[in-house]
Amino acid sequence: MALADDGSYESVICVKPEVHVYKIPPRATNRGYRAADWKLDEPAWTGRMKIISIGKLAYIKLEDKNSGELFAQAPVEQYPGCVVEAVTDSSRYFVVRIEDGNGRHAFIGLGFADRGDSFDFNVALQDHFKWVKQEGELAKEEASQSTAPKLDLGFKDGQTIKISIGNIKKKDPGAKSRPMGSGLLLPPPMAKGAVLVSPPGGQQSPPPTQSNTASLLDFGGPVPATLPTADLWGDFTAAGASSSQDTAKGWVQF
Repeated sequence: MALADDGSYESVICVKPEVHVYKIPPRATNRGYRAADWKLDEPAWTGRMKIISIGKLAYIKLEDKNSGELFAQAPVEQYPGCVVEAVTDSSRYFVVRIEDGNGRHAFIGLGFADRGDSFDFNVALQDHFKWVKQEGELAKEEASQSTAPKLDLGFKDGQTIKISIGNIKKKDPGAKSRPMGSGLLLPPPMAKGAVLVSPPGGQQSPPPTQSNTASLLDFGGPVPATLPTADLWGDFTAAGASSSQDTAKGWVQF
């Protein structure tokens, strides 16, 4: 890579050590050129071909293979185009429009001895102008972005935003909070027939009230010694009349 006279970088993209140049007759029809119409066994010149790129342009240079003296060159602005045209009957020959730098031009035949060389020549030009097209598209995108108004995504003075977070249950204001335990255990339930004994110096607390009166009349078990019969039933057993005993007995067994 070298620096050209206009300040652009000059890059060599293809070199072929041997090519042939032919004088071609004027094209008689619009069907294209045919290499069979040339004198292929009598080339007008043989030398080295080199393709260089300077900026967007590509230059086909024909040079002497020993001294490097320039024989002819063809500036190429686009490919395919009118500067380089393939013939209709072979893939190894092309028609190239050369210029002398003074505004004059001529058409010559350019031939390669091997199809691989002609393939490299074709691909080198295609790759260069593909790169030129991509560079042009990138330049257009940058120009459109620079002219587009920029979005101001910053917060203004006093501006706020709200963020909504789902799946969070709100606390019911009417629900009462559960009190914390004081660490005191409730006394166990009192067994059936148990007697409450008051502590010394205190008063005896009344036994729990039973809603079922049948428990008071259950005489199937032994009567506790602390509750004598006379205290429960008064003078029913002290009465001598049989009628009063029968009456009390009948009342108890109903």
